[in-house]
Amino acid sequence: MSSSNDEKEIFSVSGPTFLTAVDWNNWHHRRSVVASLVKGVYTLERDRRYHRKGPHALAPPWWEFFNFKLLKLLVDNHDTSYFGAIYEYAPPYPHHPHINYFGQRPPQYVVAFRGTINMPGNRKQDFKLNLHVIINNLKRSTRFQIGLESVCDIIKHVGPSSGSVWLAGHSLGSSIALVLGREMVKQTGARLETYLFNPPFISPPVGRITNETLKIGLRLVNSVITAGLALAFRVAGRRRSSRNADDQEPDQFTVLSSWVPYLFVNPLDPICSEYAGYFKHREDMESIGAGRIAKIATKHSIGSILTSVTGKKDSSEALHLIPSAHLTINSSRLQSFKEAHGIQQWWRRDLQFEYKSYKYN
Repeated sequence: MSSSNDEKEIFSVSGPTFLTAVDWNNWHHRRSVVASLVKGVYTLERDRRYHRKGPHALAPPWWEFFNFKLLKLLVDNHDTSYFGAIYEYAPPYPHHPHINYFGQRPPQYVVAFRGTINMPGNRKQDFKLNLHVIINNLKRSTRFQIGLESVCDIIKHVGPSSGSVWLAGHSLGSSIALVLGREMVKQTGARLETYLFNPPFISPPVGRITNETLKIGLRLVNSVITAGLALAFRVAGRRRSSRNADDQEPDQFTVLSSWVPYLFVNPLDPICSEYAGYFKHREDMESIGAGRIAKIATKHSIGSILTSVTGKKDSSEALHLIPSAHLTINSSRLQSFKEAHGIQQWWRRDLQFEYKSYKYN
């Protein structure tokens, strides 16, 4: 098949080969390296599918170029596909293990997850996982459980506060990494450095509406309805378990606020673009004196509120909503949805980016 020879899989052709010396204090370098590691997971799975082994495998340069080694493959036990990988950093000077780094240190481990591969043999299971994301029960998937066990094992080895474990993912993979990051904060107190490329935001892409007045109005109405429903269910307390979970949720959201993942979104990608609107709208609501409504609405989705009546704790928490983030927006005009949603854009040097940090108080 021609796709097996896709140049996008060949690091020397499509990868950030300009990074011959990585400066870990350079934000563009870190972003490019981590995106390459995620691309390595995609290529690992394609190597498996096309039986490319040994010198014919295309995946290794995506991590070896940056002095990482493949420590472990994460395998889906339903379709035996490779959905993730754990990389370990191997210093270029192994006989000098106590190298002094100024500022940002390289990670010791990176746990990376790929997104959807729309191919026979991958399509069914990947689309099933996408459905888990949409209906807000990704935590019940085997991929999440395998990822959680793997990350917990590493944390036990290096400690929860060492800063040496990073999470990363693209598209569906970023949803897995995001939920893992949330769980690590709540379960162990570990605030892992996390890179989320084109993370799915489960909402209509209101940000793509060109009429600014209509766009602001829709977001305002949605916030009012969401906050109203959240308060109504809290006061009504239709089920004791649902009421108790809701009483605890504000504290959980506040705890999560100290974890600040890196989000990378493209306004031309309807899958992730609404993250930019989500954070900006919260800021706008505070500026007009509606901060209290914003604080309630920002931690809920209408879907999570309505499913909370089942009394299931997992269903009552909108897993894609996060309190804080370092947001990077690719403001360049790409040609297609495929480019806007692709992982390759995040190591290109010819694009324009906007940056904004949001901290939940």
